[in-house]
Amino acid sequence: MARARAGCGKSSRLLATPEFNVALFAFLLNYPWEFLQVPFFAKMPEMGHWDAVLFCTRATLGDVLISLVAYWVVAGGRRRRDWLRCPDARALLGFVAVGVVITIGLEWHATVLQDRWQYGELMPTLPLLGTGLAPLLQWLLLPPLIVWLARRQLLGVIYLQQVNPASAASADSAREKRQ
Repeated sequence: MARARAGCGKSSRLLATPEFNVALFAFLLNYPWEFLQVPFFAKMPEMGHWDAVLFCTRATLGDVLISLVAYWVVAGGRRRRDWLRCPDARALLGFVAVGVVITIGLEWHATVLQDRWQYGELMPTLPLLGTGLAPLLQWLLLPPLIVWLARRQLLGVIYLQQVNPASAASADSAREKRQ
């Protein structure tokens, strides 16, 4: 029983970190988006199934990294890791802006400099930058949802810790006894 409580203590601590929640919800929201935008990229619809899954998974992991960088930039600017608990318009705008800037840079680098992928005929692009509209919309629409979901999760964990501090304390003491 003590082991189960100790495990709960570790998982509740992990759930209480903003970085974990940003990464979790960035993955959960960006993964389906990557699959939905497949028709907008050249050669993606013709790829083998597992090749396309691997490609979309890698792209999603890149999206998670971009989200974490955007989170850390805002946290650094605010000098507060817990800015997600009460995000204001400036924090949200910063989070979105960092993601958009990184995405535009990476899309340009991948399509122009490295030729890692190309947009298909269905992909509308921005006139001067040449960035595809789907990746840009991804970084305009999903980050506010990531912040909202991560905030709800963080506040829920905090609430549960306040409602039942004895279980959190007993989990911590059980873990200390094992070590």
